[in-house]
Amino acid sequence: MDLDELKKNHSTAYLAEMLENLARKEKEVRQMMEADDELHELAAKELMSLQEERRALERQAQDILEKEREEEESANRQTNEIVLEVRAGAGGDEASLFAWELAHMYEKFAEKQKWEWKTNYESKSEVGGYKEGSFEIKGKDVYKKMRYETGVHRVQRVPATEKNGRVHTSTASVAVLPIRKKVKFEINPADIEMEYSRSGGKGGQNVNKVETAVRLIHKPTGIDVRSTNERSQQANREKAMMILTAKLEQMREEEEVKKYSGERKEQIGTGDRSEKIRTYNFPQDRLTDHRIKMTWHNLPKIMEGDIGEIIEAFE
Repeated sequence: MDLDELKKNHSTAYLAEMLENLARKEKEVRQMMEADDELHELAAKELMSLQEERRALERQAQDILEKEREEEESANRQTNEIVLEVRAGAGGDEASLFAWELAHMYEKFAEKQKWEWKTNYESKSEVGGYKEGSFEIKGKDVYKKMRYETGVHRVQRVPATEKNGRVHTSTASVAVLPIRKKVKFEINPADIEMEYSRSGGKGGQNVNKVETAVRLIHKPTGIDVRSTNERSQQANREKAMMILTAKLEQMREEEEVKKYSGERKEQIGTGDRSEKIRTYNFPQDRLTDHRIKMTWHNLPKIMEGDIGEIIEAFE
């Protein structure tokens, strides 16, 4: 194994130092074996132990290098297309309104980036917020910039319906799914259940009269995906399948990350959608990201898509 290569990499530099120490010990033991026949057997056992330790360290270094190569390949594969999902969490109507505001914030940011924004599916609450919404975004570096938005976003403010002026806490979750042209696996058609319904959305009379809306359920995982805003059933089915594939691929990648999470905790968190990542405190006009412990002010501008500085903090 090339120790110089290991030394240049900050992730393996400490292993290179340990391997160098082992190499020195091995040399000393070999010299001892040649110089003293009486110590030959004892030295031979010591040499075997050192060699076994060296092989274990080399395997560890190889695993790190391979994982980094995979991450680099993944970065190179990062697409210019994502699906962004928002879902209301704890907090009832206030949570649904916050989910809508998050979607609005990202749509405005997409406009500033000159990205294409398209609604796949939306389920509105009685007050006009989002119970859930799914959006397709296309554009240069969209996944690179948006990937760290995944997680639980928390809002603290006085709702418009609050008569006593109390601050309420609500949450909404965000998921960012990269859409890749080449997928790593295929879905068994027998594992998918399909449902069709009338869309009721934009797209003209045809969309509202014909059962163009599609819902896919992946039976082994229980994941369900909807697409309603394409003009034909076929187009909605293809879009839903694309999103389902992205969800399953991300699920598998998250499982892989968890295997290493005990050994290598990333500064910006695991990327798990259950991780509370950010708080929007309106009374104090403050947004705090808990992963990197940074704070920004001027929430009205932020909620209108002025999140460039926040996004750049993760690049």
